[in-house]
Amino acid sequence: MSTTVPSSELAAPASAGRTEAAEPHHEAAADTAYASGAPARPGTVRTASWGADPYANALRTGRGPLFLRRSDGWLLPLDVERWCSDAGSADLSALHRCEGPVLDIGCGPGRLVAELASLGHRALGIDVSEAAVARTRGLGGAALLRSVFDPLPGEGRWGTLLLLDGNIGIGGDPAALLDRAADLLGAGGLLIAETAPVDVDERVRVRLDDGRGGLDGRAAPAARGAAAEPFPWARIGTPALLRHARAGGWRTADQWGAEGRTFVSLRRAVRERSARTSSQSAESANSTPVISSQLPK
Repeated sequence: MSTTVPSSELAAPASAGRTEAAEPHHEAAADTAYASGAPARPGTVRTASWGADPYANALRTGRGPLFLRRSDGWLLPLDVERWCSDAGSADLSALHRCEGPVLDIGCGPGRLVAELASLGHRALGIDVSEAAVARTRGLGGAALLRSVFDPLPGEGRWGTLLLLDGNIGIGGDPAALLDRAADLLGAGGLLIAETAPVDVDERVRVRLDDGRGGLDGRAAPAARGAAAEPFPWARIGTPALLRHARAGGWRTADQWGAEGRTFVSLRRAVRERSARTSSQSAESANSTPVISSQLPK
């Protein structure tokens, strides 16, 4: 996944109101753009170089090894095999809590998007990895090549956001990510996040590593390039996430554990959307490649 970390190492319900679908005269262009998998426009935010070879190769083969490596050489194993399998019982414990249309942030190879579709949810995955988006679509899921910080379809109308598999670490700033999530959700919408199973609140810089680097933490020649570039990441446990959530006006809906993984669901506070977000939403409605059936209603 573009920004995912296995919960073993890291770490409800009210429906969103109906809104109008995309205007008909946008649909044909949107269908064409969606089919092409066109990337976001230059200048949009990217959280990491997850489209680089080690990650793409892992998704193509469905197995690791793959790690996040800190500058001090510490390695965090990434659970590629689980990501590339079907949704398990711990995943289902989160998915059965979803309400309304669902946006899976950092959807990776698409197991959650595919499962949500089978459960009758309108679901869209976003990921900054072309390989992840391609694999999600190969499963029959809907996915776009986007960062969560890019303009997105349906801003302010999603019923549920998913930040599983460690994706609460995206961007290395949980408070900023929660703020962005509040902009994406409809009033009273639900955020379901997976947290580290320990009490940690850590900001780090990491890079992807397929295990071919030396003990000094430098990338092997074959792994040099975008994948070797460090990017910000966060590891956050449930107590720390709840502190950030309270400071941002979120209300705790539920906390639970399953198969050694820990989860939190948060309810979005009703608030006025910012001028920045309103502008992004208007731009997104006119230019983001997405078919009308994928928009929240």
